[in-house]
Amino acid sequence: MKLLNLGCGQNYHKDWINIDFVSSSDYVVPHNLLEGIPLNDESVSVVYHSHVLEHFSKMDGLNFMKECFRVLKPNGIIRIAVPDLETIAKEYLRNLELASLGDIGGKYNYEWIKLELLDQMVRNESGGEMKEYLFQSSVPNEKYIYSRIGLEGKTIRQAFLKNQNLVSTQINITAPKTSLLKRFMNRIKKYISNKLRKSKNEILTVEQRRALRIGKFRLNGEIHQWMYDRYSLTELLEKVGFKEIILCSAFESQIDNWEKYQLDVVDGEIRKPDSLFIEAKKS
Repeated sequence: MKLLNLGCGQNYHKDWINIDFVSSSDYVVPHNLLEGIPLNDESVSVVYHSHVLEHFSKMDGLNFMKECFRVLKPNGIIRIAVPDLETIAKEYLRNLELASLGDIGGKYNYEWIKLELLDQMVRNESGGEMKEYLFQSSVPNEKYIYSRIGLEGKTIRQAFLKNQNLVSTQINITAPKTSLLKRFMNRIKKYISNKLRKSKNEILTVEQRRALRIGKFRLNGEIHQWMYDRYSLTELLEKVGFKEIILCSAFESQIDNWEKYQLDVVDGEIRKPDSLFIEAKKS
């Protein structure tokens, strides 16, 4: 039985065919999914992707789902996890009301849920304001944030704290001396690099360079280009031709031995609690 994990990032399993734009492991095949899925028709039994679909435009998302349908065998299962627009909207309204009534916890949670709703759509640099929020010296509503973005949020926060500790402990460490030849070669490389960059930048105005930088970032796959809820995602699946569409939890699946792969749940903890989980079959 062939199992396909698309846009996997660091979330892969060796028993699956794992595909992502950039390979992070020998178990991950590098491929741009905007160019389709590099597999034959009806060649896999399961297709899975988590927090991938929202990174495509609405039209590209439709074409991507058609590709998922194409490579699935009859009676094959597709499992999708996306940020749940419905839950985010409800959390926004709930915390807006609490903040308006002067509730301190509601105020902090309102600030976070606004970022969760908007930041990954509008940001012009990696991490955006969500990163800045998680990189505060003290996060006042840490528990709420972890309930929303789970292991991912914890990993980002812990990496930041670990890095801060390393910086403070290493500040007085003297760097080892570099050989004279190596220092000379590094200076030459730096000189050439600066010359090339300066030559390229002289062609563009400051505003043009800024537009190019932002444009490159917004096309690199990090931002969200569309959002889904249980109604719109069901509609999309039906439009492509999927049947037997069901909502499920991170723990539930029609995929055999789902729990052993630890793709949505890692050691009993949901990897992305803000998700809408849905499965369907190809008839």
